[in-house]
Parts: sequence; structure tokens; C-alpha cells
Amino acid sequence: MEEQRIAVIGLGRIGSAFLQQILQRRALGITLVCAVEPNNTPGRRQAEEAGIAIRSVDDIIALREQVDIIFELTGVHTVRRDLREKLKLSGNLHTIVAPEAILRMMWALLTSQAMPECDRPAGGY
Repeated sequence: MEEQRIAVIGLGRIGSAFLQQILQRRALGITLVCAVEPNNTPGRRQAEEAGIAIRSVDDIIALREQVDIIFELTGVHTVRRDLREKLKLSGNLHTIVAPEAILRMMWALLTSQAMPECDRPAGGY
């Protein structure tokens, strides 16, 4: 199985729950390269305890093809827009940005647990 190298932006309620699911599946070829969370959330602390590097968005952009998928889970439309623009400007045509809508579909396949609710409206593209 080909390894999928991912990064997560946003370790709030949804990002933290996703982090737990990913950490349980490390042996399945999913590598969490790093995460972005500026606040001292439980998800950030859990990532640090698991040895996941906490970086900035610009750090992720600099990793280029070392990250296959970026899960943008902040729920903030401008974060996703800025991320896509930075990827474009960097010339990175490899890394894709997966919004919360993709995560919701994946969640249904990963677990029967209810996905945490976000207190912000979904942001679209």
C-alpha cells in the first residue's frame, strides 16, 4: 500500500477527533507529517504527545511534495482560500487540500461514532 502523507490545519473539536482516528490507523500507511494549531487546544497537546510536529501554514507549503493531502479543518473560508493561493504560488501541483466536507465522508467510512459538530458554518471553496 502506498503511504499517504497528510497534514492537518486546525486541531479544534473536529481536527482533534480526526487526529485520534488517524493515530489509531498509523499502521495502515497514513503518516501525519505535521499539524497547524496556534492555540493550546487538547488536540494540539495530543499531537505533541504523539510526536507530531506543530508547524505553520508556511512550513507546510515549504514541504511541497512531502505532503500529499492537507486537511483544512478550521472552518474558516479565508484560511482555505489563502492555503490554496499559497500552494498555487509555490508551484505545488502535487498536494491537494481536503475540506471538512471530504472529512465528513471519510468519517462515515472510518467509524460509527458521531462526528463532533463545529460551531462555525461550513466554508465551501
